[in-house]
Amino acid sequence: MKYLKLIRFQNLLMLAFMQLVFRYLFLKQSYVDLALTDFNYILLIFATVCIAAGGYVINNIMDQDTDEIAKPQNRVVGVSISETVAYNWYIGLTIVGVGIGFYLSNVIYKPTFASMFILVATLLYMYATSFKQIPVLGNVVVALMLSTSIIIIGLFDILPAIDVDNRFRMKEAFDILMHYAIFAFIINLIREIVKDLEDMDGDYQSGINTLPIAIGVQKTKIIVGVLTVVSIGILAYYVNSNLFELDYVVYYAMVLIVGPLIYFGVKLINASAKKEFHHLSLVLKIILFFGILSVAVIVFNLKLANA
Repeated sequence: MKYLKLIRFQNLLMLAFMQLVFRYLFLKQSYVDLALTDFNYILLIFATVCIAAGGYVINNIMDQDTDEIAKPQNRVVGVSISETVAYNWYIGLTIVGVGIGFYLSNVIYKPTFASMFILVATLLYMYATSFKQIPVLGNVVVALMLSTSIIIIGLFDILPAIDVDNRFRMKEAFDILMHYAIFAFIINLIREIVKDLEDMDGDYQSGINTLPIAIGVQKTKIIVGVLTVVSIGILAYYVNSNLFELDYVVYYAMVLIVGPLIYFGVKLINASAKKEFHHLSLVLKIILFFGILSVAVIVFNLKLANA
């Protein structure tokens, strides 16, 4: 159980679920050509999860002082697990993830793609050791990591299978993945800033210079509010432009994505306490979950419309 807390098991489960949804409820159902076998795709998920888990471990190691102040009940490193053991976990998980990445890159005859895994692992280490000390940059890096886990599906499963005959269909599927990667980036960026608001006291006492500490709570809330309004506008435009004829998708998006985003924006206005920011962070996590799952609703509605 202590090791599950060390690697943030729930977040990793969400990551794996997301990649399974895109493969089996979108790509497979869309009948596009895929480069990876089912076994190799599971390896891709495992590699992604290992590198992400390594990122959580190194972050926990570097966050010992902060967690002692902000989240003493959630501390693992230095309490139930020694720092040496934690470092061994970090090294092992990262090596396994990057090693599988090298293997899969050679399977699809794109050996240079292995650099994606090295880059992600490096960015996660840099985030834990230095980037998180820089306002906004740390938030952007974390948000980018989630969207990269979607982009990597296109790079490893779609791009190598493109030929002259299927180019248009494959490009369409790749573009949809990119749209979801952008959505995941924006929502996760907002969530990371909200988490900084939630952890502001612990970060301040630990000398971590996050956005709320650098410019204040109210200005940070304004930035989050602007990003939320922009997100709602982009989603409404995208649904109206591309999915308006799919009734179930429109209802789904309005009720489970746009609606909760509006709720988030309203609750943000008067939020000030740690528990309120924690609630808002949870709302964004739920929005992200239903946002990713919407790709299955789109496929279902398209099949229904074409039946």
